Amino acid sequence: MTDTNSQPALPDRLSINPRSPHYVAAVFEHEIGIKINGKERFDVEEYCISEGWIKVAAAKALDRRGQPLLVSVKGTVEAFYR
Repeated sequence: MTDTNSQPALPDRLSINPRSPHYVAAVFEHEIGIKINGKERFDVEEYCISEGWIKVAAAKALDRRGQPLLVSVKGTVEAFYR
């Protein structure tokens, strides 16, 4: 069981990449879940609740810096602690 008082509020926009300005380390100390259009996704790299999109890695494709290419998926986004 986790104590809900010790969990920080989930931001509107969050990224798992530490180099991103939308990375919040305190959130990743707890397990979070993301739902888009009512279906839970486990491969989310970044999300924005207010704009209604998530970004997921596109198979094995990499950009010139060696980071995975991201594909946007639009819909109703919900973030929650598990």
